[in-house]
Amino acid sequence: QVQLLESGGGLVQTGVSLRLSCAGSGRSFSTYAMAWFRQAPGKEREFVARISWSSESTDYTDSVKGRFTISRDNAKNTVYLQMDSLKPEDTAIYYCAASRTYRTSRTGGQYWGQGTQVTVSS
Repeated sequence: QVQLLESGGGLVQTGVSLRLSCAGSGRSFSTYAMAWFRQAPGKEREFVARISWSSESTDYTDSVKGRFTISRDNAKNTVYLQMDSLKPEDTAIYYCAASRTYRTSRTGGQYWGQGTQVTVSS
């Protein structure tokens, strides 16, 4: 079992950077693929980025490619999302998820955090 807690969200202006963190607990954390999702008001949950347990593989949705970077530090049981050049359309609640396999991590996971709010003003 894995428990996840996101942090690092806030209110920023267009063009600013933020780094989100997702801290995990559980002895098996390092074996899980990790992913970030987001949900904006009135919209469905959207996949943002994912990373394999060894950091060998990463994947991003088209709208954030070149701006966002996902990484993880298994020694600290933490996954990060570095967000650069933020735009108003990035405004959403961001969630991290742990998945047993990298293959299925683009659509969801077995464990979810509570979310952290990111608001980008124009």
